[in-house]
Amino acid sequence: MALDPKEAREVIVAGLTKKSKTKSKFYLKDFYKFFPEEKPRAVKKIVNEMVQEEILEYWSSGSTTMIGLKGVGKQAGVEEGEE
Repeated sequence: MALDPKEAREVIVAGLTKKSKTKSKFYLKDFYKFFPEEKPRAVKKIVNEMVQEEILEYWSSGSTTMIGLKGVGKQAGVEEGEE
């Protein structure tokens, strides 16, 4: 089954918004759970496109990279002030 980019974006944003009450940053493998029937490469491609479109953003602690909705989470205020 081919992953429809528009539907995939809606599923990801809705899923992250729902989970954002408890968590704002996610590992790439967490996105695979939204689409269990899809190959990880297809999901990764959608996530990367959403980062380029500034819907999602990467966050790195130096040892690990996580992904979250742009401007969401307790780091958002600090990071926006630095620019």
